[in-house]
Amino acid sequence: MAKTPVNEIFSTLKTYFNQLSDGERTPAEVATALNGWAKESAESVKAKIAEEVESTVSKMGFIKREEYDLLLQRVAQLEKDSPKKKAVKISEKLPKSAKAKTTVNGEKKKTIKKASK
Repeated sequence: MAKTPVNEIFSTLKTYFNQLSDGERTPAEVATALNGWAKESAESVKAKIAEEVESTVSKMGFIKREEYDLLLQRVAQLEKDSPKKKAVKISEKLPKSAKAKTTVNGEKKKTIKKASK
């Protein structure tokens, strides 16, 4: 079973202080070793936090800004490369006489005449 962070800190401190009290290391050596250990631990914690944040954000359906920018570039490139098609309205294709009698979907309109009174 892995040590908990608190137990790891106490274990490391105990080891260094035992070495100091036994005369195996000088106070400067212990301080240097503790400083190095603290930096390594901080980097480890930062990496774990970054992994957890990335995992959680991904589960929520979000993407990184860099991924979004790449997607925008890709879409712009596809739009640039694709042949542009001119949108033609249905009414432009029909003769003038048919325009008045048809709707957008091509069905004939029903004309209702009002009865004169």
